[in-house]
Amino acid sequence: MKFFRKYIFPALYGLMVYFTIRLLHDVDINSRFWKRDWGLNIFEMSCSVVVGYAGIYLFKRLFKFYDERRPLQLNYQSVVRELITLVFANLVLVNVIFIPMCAFTDDGLSWADVADINVIPTLYAIIYYGITRSSTWLKAYVENKVQLEKVTNDHLQTELKFLKSQYHPHFLFNALNTVYFQMDEDLQGAKKSIEKLSELLRYQLYDQQQQVKVSNEIEYLQNFIDLQKTRSSDKLKMEVNFDNGLNGQLVYPLLFLPLVENAFKFIGGNYRLDIHATLSGNQITFRVENSIPEFESPAIRKGGIGLENLRRRLDLLYPGKYSFCTKKENDTFIAELKLEYE
Repeated sequence: MKFFRKYIFPALYGLMVYFTIRLLHDVDINSRFWKRDWGLNIFEMSCSVVVGYAGIYLFKRLFKFYDERRPLQLNYQSVVRELITLVFANLVLVNVIFIPMCAFTDDGLSWADVADINVIPTLYAIIYYGITRSSTWLKAYVENKVQLEKVTNDHLQTELKFLKSQYHPHFLFNALNTVYFQMDEDLQGAKKSIEKLSELLRYQLYDQQQQVKVSNEIEYLQNFIDLQKTRSSDKLKMEVNFDNGLNGQLVYPLLFLPLVENAFKFIGGNYRLDIHATLSGNQITFRVENSIPEFESPAIRKGGIGLENLRRRLDLLYPGKYSFCTKKENDTFIAELKLEYE
């Protein structure tokens, strides 16, 4: 195949150009080229073969020049630039060879000859360009798509890490504040709080994969709730219920935490807090309800920055596979998250 492309195809290309031109010209003047002197025909076909070899060589040199000059990028400007250069080079070549050939054969050069020897080779050159460069442009398209996906993915990963890191300072501040007040009144309790805090930090910093078992998330939330209870008011009335079916399902980590953290942060009124997680089919529903003060702040009405960050993480991690809503009913703030796990 390589021998054919290098040595046979250029000759066939030139002969195709010649016979197409000759066919149109003979139809126009009602002639038959095989009735002409075959010495003249062989001369014209030889010129056409030369055009074929020279043209294919010139096209390949142009393609190599453009490929080495710039990175492979598929865009409208690159295609037009290459095509215009190829057509111009082809026109120069065919006019240099065919114009003198037509001038010294038959009845000399006519305007019909000029039109034929410019239009036909140009059409063949465009067809050759389309066939030859299609694989190159397809490769460029694929590489551009892969590069775009990589850049997009890197950007999303960076944004996810940033959003995730925003939970840590607020969480650490609350936990350390809890331990600080325990030190004077309950030293053993402070030690237990530090132990739970270390477990929570270990999970956040070291035990993170792309996805984790939901049972790990539940265990993490239990430790977080135990730590928060130590600094909560004695008036706290809390109910926690996790579905026994929640075990090995895989979810992205630290998506439930903002709901619980937000509830502890803004709880008030009669200090009621309900946390429920249920499983239905391939959907996990996590619902948190907390009573709020009679005169709530704007932050309570919005749900806090933690919930806004959560929405953005969900958009990135579960596009089209989640629902998240917050609402206020009487003196209760409700946050509900539904995830479709894989």
